[in-house]
Amino acid sequence: MSLVLCISIEIIMVVTLLCAASDEAKQQDDADKIVERSVEVLKRDWAAQPRFDCSERDKDKNGIRTYEDIMLDGSQYQKLIALNDKPLDAHQQSEQQQKFQEAAAKRRSESKSQKGLRIAKYEADRKRQGELITELTKAFTFTLAGADKLDGRDVYLLNAEPRKDYRPPNSATRVLTGMRGKLWIERNSFQWVKVEVEVVHPVHIGGFIARVEPGTRFELEKIPVSSDIWLPSHLAIKSRSKVVFFFNHQTDEDDIYFNYHPARTAASPH
Repeated sequence: MSLVLCISIEIIMVVTLLCAASDEAKQQDDADKIVERSVEVLKRDWAAQPRFDCSERDKDKNGIRTYEDIMLDGSQYQKLIALNDKPLDAHQQSEQQQKFQEAAAKRRSESKSQKGLRIAKYEADRKRQGELITELTKAFTFTLAGADKLDGRDVYLLNAEPRKDYRPPNSATRVLTGMRGKLWIERNSFQWVKVEVEVVHPVHIGGFIARVEPGTRFELEKIPVSSDIWLPSHLAIKSRSKVVFFFNHQTDEDDIYFNYHPARTAASPH
């Protein structure tokens, strides 16, 4: 093999490697930009959520309960409407309506400080619920796996791997350090259509008192509820953990959200 041919082959190999590295860097840059834009959309949706009422179907080991989630004078009120997918009978409906009216009257009669404390607690609960979702974008390194279709929508498919330098802000988000997942983002709106994450290695929480085990999964799906706002339609959580390494604890919860509509006034009848 001639010297010129050897040099030519080496040059081609170097160029090929540089192009591959460039493509990989571009894909990473694309993934970061997609996630960055989606986070801004996600924050807008989360801020808009209190403007909507909806129905919520919760399924766990104790059965199925369906509620109306009603914004009532600054915080949410859950009104039971069905048990195990069967509507309440007339007596039960009357009881739930009375409880709702009593809650509305109580909130109307609150002092300014009482109302402030109630709403602050509601906002703190919302912050905790949303933190796990928003922390996903900080806890993982995302790579663009390609284009896909999900529920008839054109989406980006991104893979998520734990970021080694991630520092969780609290024990609830520490579980993200042991997770990997996938994220489907609609190409036009940059809305999250679906996200799945699962624990792939044990994570200690609360010091060494408890440990989250592989088998723990988190799944979220969203749907459009107005021209520009998407809100959760499905939330599934499977938790596998050990307390003090001896007692196994399992939680399986599957929640469906539907019938979104603009929130009604505080005292309107339901």
